[in-house]
Amino acid sequence: MRYGGVITGVSVSHTNATVDEIETACRDDERSFVETLLAREGVDEAYVIQTCNRAEAYVVTAKAARGRQVLAEFAPDVRDGAIVEMDHEESIRHLMRVAAGLESLVVGEDQILGQLKTAMAEARAVGGIGEMLDDTLTKALHVGERARTETEINEGVVSLGSAAVKLAGKTLDLEGKTALVVGAGEMGTLAARALDGTAVETILVANRTVPHAEHIASEISTDASAVALDAIPAAATEADIVITATGSPAYVLDVSSLADAGETLVIDLAQPRDVDPAVDDVTGVTFHDIDALEAVTEATRERRQAAAENVHQMIDDEFERLLDAYKRKRADDAISAMYESAETVKSRELDTALSKLEAQDGLTDEQRETVTAMADALVGQLLSAPTKSLRDAAAEDDWTTIQTAMQLFNPQFGGELPDLPEATTPREGAPDEIPDDADVPETVLDRLSND
Repeated sequence: MRYGGVITGVSVSHTNATVDEIETACRDDERSFVETLLAREGVDEAYVIQTCNRAEAYVVTAKAARGRQVLAEFAPDVRDGAIVEMDHEESIRHLMRVAAGLESLVVGEDQILGQLKTAMAEARAVGGIGEMLDDTLTKALHVGERARTETEINEGVVSLGSAAVKLAGKTLDLEGKTALVVGAGEMGTLAARALDGTAVETILVANRTVPHAEHIASEISTDASAVALDAIPAAATEADIVITATGSPAYVLDVSSLADAGETLVIDLAQPRDVDPAVDDVTGVTFHDIDALEAVTEATRERRQAAAENVHQMIDDEFERLLDAYKRKRADDAISAMYESAETVKSRELDTALSKLEAQDGLTDEQRETVTAMADALVGQLLSAPTKSLRDAAAEDDWTTIQTAMQLFNPQFGGELPDLPEATTPREGAPDEIPDDADVPETVLDRLSND
């Protein structure tokens, strides 16, 4: 596949969208959505990532306008303000930010790296990953790994959800325990994810909208299932740990709900409260509210924000390196096309010349080698300066020269030319066109025939 084209992306994430809107934008699975995108005319590559907190799609097309058309119906039922459209460079930067954890609910969280890799494998399985997306996603994953090894962006507890799980781990042995998470919003999602990294055996996720709870349960590796809100009292009697995080204006759990719960740790993350503080008087129930957790998160939140500044600079540096590599590949495409075209002409003219010389007086092997070497030398010397000029053009963002070279020297070049960064003015000394009366060198055949 020719290295070229531009990336167009679209995102519906927690930054601008609600849980409902994200769920609406998601498809059944990433692989089938990639296949759907690849089936659209003009799409060379495609990549989709879907998590609890984002639904994003990227396509590579020759023209950015075509990419925008393909993704225009990405989320038709989601309000415009929840959809973010990205051009080529914005898509590259965004993927780096996602991999680094800067776009996560919890800055620096590690889970997104595995999700990006899984989505990449799904897209690759159906032919969605070509050279452009491979380079971009590989670079993004590299940035994500650097961010976590060279900075403290993933150090410590930064969310109330993870703080609640840490507190639970200090209060009791989590091995083989059952946890109930009430609420499938941002905080409930974080709590479920944090529990997923512990020795808890079973996680129950309760929510008014059961599909939301099912979505979270499907995202974690621990044995998990969804329950409806009216089943919370029964689920609470089974659970050893209960973490609540809903937006309910009234109590979700009260004394009567937990009267038969036995030894149960209850942590209320909601504001206003989900749990009646009176449950602390129920025999066997240990109760903590949000005030007990705020102090746990503040220090690491500040540490991660400081690390994020370093990651921003890291992304800037890696972004420039990727663009430089992109420029070199574009120049190499043009240079390769130039040499292939010259080699075709040389071979044709050389065969004709040698045939004529054979017909005139015959040729020795040594003479044949001399003529062939002369033809090779001419090609090498004639293309030496253009090769340097094309590489200089890439370094100077002079895409007009590279694009023109692709058209001139690649006889197989077909279809639309890919979009390129806005072309600079021609380099000094480069003519706009060849004058009609310009001296054009004779071919080797012409010279030999004239002799």
